[in-house]
Amino acid sequence: MDFIASEFAKGGVFMYPILACALSALTIAFERVFFVYFRASVHGPAFMGQVQRLMLDGDIEGALRLCNAEPAASLPKVVKAALLRHDRPEAEVRDAVEEATLEVQPQINQRIAFLPMIANVSTLIGLLGTIHGLIQSFEAVGQSDAVERGKALSGGIAVAMYATFFGLVVSIPTLVVHGVIAARANAILDDVDHYGMKIVNLLNALRTAEESSGGAPVLPFPGR
Repeated sequence: MDFIASEFAKGGVFMYPILACALSALTIAFERVFFVYFRASVHGPAFMGQVQRLMLDGDIEGALRLCNAEPAASLPKVVKAALLRHDRPEAEVRDAVEEATLEVQPQINQRIAFLPMIANVSTLIGLLGTIHGLIQSFEAVGQSDAVERGKALSGGIAVAMYATFFGLVVSIPTLVVHGVIAARANAILDDVDHYGMKIVNLLNALRTAEESSGGAPVLPFPGR
């Protein structure tokens, strides 16, 4: 820790905004990783398989309970919106799915765009520190005292190098983490779009089969 503190001090005043960028990126990354990997995520095929089995058995209430078991997850919210209108016309069910999808999208993408911005700002602050250090070094060359000139020159070069170094140390991992989080968020949204359409089609098929059978119990849906 003493080594890190010593190296940090050599970077000059520009190290503090870089540190602020690092703390901000770390906070956002931890919160988003927890949300997209644990709170908002379910295994789409397994979840929809259970929902479909319950629906084919005519147990809409059971399917709703399954959705309520994952209240923070995105896909169950969209499926629940469709199930709550299972006895309504297809257009209403489709509208409900679209509305629920529009509701969960901002929740999934929230604050993710800040990560590349923080990475860019960190890099630019490091570059600014580098320019500042080089200016100090050039000014030191014009000093008459050789001892003071050498000290000022080394100090300016240290500011230039350490500012750039720590700026990149913050920027590179932040961009990597952003890529991982964004990929997971896109996968969740793809599941929402795919299975949202599937639940609409399934409800429509079940309704059609029930109407054609005169209200008799629904026969197993293809693919059961």
